[in-house]
Amino acid sequence: MNEMRIGELRRLRGWTQERLAETSGIAVRTVQRMESGNDASLESLSAVAAALEVPVRDLFVTEEPATLEPGVRGLDERVERQQTQREAVTRGWRYLYSGLGIVVTLGTLALIGSDVWAGAAIFVIPVYWAGGRLLSQFLMATVVEPSLDRRYPLSRSTRVTRGS
Repeated sequence: MNEMRIGELRRLRGWTQERLAETSGIAVRTVQRMESGNDASLESLSAVAAALEVPVRDLFVTEEPATLEPGVRGLDERVERQQTQREAVTRGWRYLYSGLGIVVTLGTLALIGSDVWAGAAIFVIPVYWAGGRLLSQFLMATVVEPSLDRRYPLSRSTRVTRGS
């Protein structure tokens, strides 16, 4: 493969190999292999580039597209396309939760106003918004995100996790 600048870019940030591995979500051994010049998967290259906040082409000593291997050429565009698609699905998930919440809220208020439900039914609204949010986050973390990881392997989750 082409000569890579991963070690140089990592050191410019003041990061250890362990920090790069943790930030990019790949194994330390993979970082070591990449820095020693061994081949890497497109997913690993994409993860390292995202962690270092550089385009994939900047991981290589040469930036001339003609000199890069065919699999690397166009990788930045594929990463961007997959990231855009992933974010659209995630945004749709949030819209679904909000839209359903509006329907539940308005429906509950209408039923209370027409005396179909007792006044205590007003608690349906905060229960949906609080409980629904927890359920939505759980489903996002356990079902949606893993599915998006498989469908868009070059993309990264934009979810903020606690402790990061």
